[in-house]
Amino acid sequence: MTKSKKSTVSKWLPAILWAAAIFTLSSIEQIKVSHFFAWDFALKKLAHISEYAILFTLVLRATNRNWIQSFIITMAYAVSDEFHQSFVPGRSPTVIDLGLDLSGVNIAGYIIWKLTQIPKKKRRK
Repeated sequence: MTKSKKSTVSKWLPAILWAAAIFTLSSIEQIKVSHFFAWDFALKKLAHISEYAILFTLVLRATNRNWIQSFIITMAYAVSDEFHQSFVPGRSPTVIDLGLDLSGVNIAGYIIWKLTQIPKKKRRK
């Protein structure tokens, strides 16, 4: 394998593995996080935000900080994941979940953008 191919694989592999983890979790019929409905609901929604914040970060790394391409790839995956859930017994696609995925992307994007605004001298301290 050439050096450029190794570089491409090392950039994309974390994003692909994370997307596979999301797919695997989406394939489980019902995930019960807590016996309390409110906690169960809140933790599942927080999971959507976290999963897609991480995915966006990994895709952004893989695309060499191409923000638009990363946003499109991550949100296309989110849409495909919601569609995938329509085939899983006990699961269903929802616009709310897609909005939470978008929120995760936006939160990660904002944090990364703000961190890049900090001068390098201050980041090292």
